Amino acid sequence: MYQNNPTKCLTGEVRLSFVHLDQPYSNNGGEPKYSATLLVPKKDVATVEDLKNSLNTAYENGVKNLWKGSRPQMRYPVIYDGDGTRPSGEPFGPECKGHWVITASSKQKPQCVHISNVHADLLPTDVYSGMYARVTVNFFPYDASGNRGVGCGLGNVCKTRDGEPLGGRANAESDFAGLEQAAPQQPQNYAAPQQGVNPLTGLPW
Repeated sequence: MYQNNPTKCLTGEVRLSFVHLDQPYSNNGGEPKYSATLLVPKKDVATVEDLKNSLNTAYENGVKNLWKGSRPQMRYPVIYDGDGTRPSGEPFGPECKGHWVITASSKQKPQCVHISNVHADLLPTDVYSGMYARVTVNFFPYDASGNRGVGCGLGNVCKTRDGEPLGGRANAESDFAGLEQAAPQQPQNYAAPQQGVNPLTGLPW
């Protein structure tokens, strides 16, 4: 529960993966949405319990209101075990080990701020897969085309610190390691060109 809303949570520090917070993204041809996958450390017991309680509350709301007393089986779990496998049967990536994995999405663009200043939005370049943040999410029941379950709505994102980027993108420091050289020294008899004159042609530039 967060802000007296039993289906809303403010997570502890999580790591973000598959970040689409600046532009909406269509997954498998579906409706484009803003989204991010949250990697919740299993050792963060408080956040894990809060997420589970809020999810269960949303499910009970669905039973009472949306599903008219029916208790549908959850076709897809909302929270996955990062030490287990994806719905496809493939294992999760190594960054998911020791974490619970949950994907949150929204039709509305979330605000992304830094913990040092929650009044100003971050630049898109400061938001990426691999960074750490605290995130608000809200669980809700749904009934769409015969599919019933609980979804996870994405609220806003508060970046806490940088992290190793995910997705295989290298930074310049790692790409050019060992290539850095000191600036070449000018020969002793070198004469600096006059200002405004091309030293090769003698013509002004």
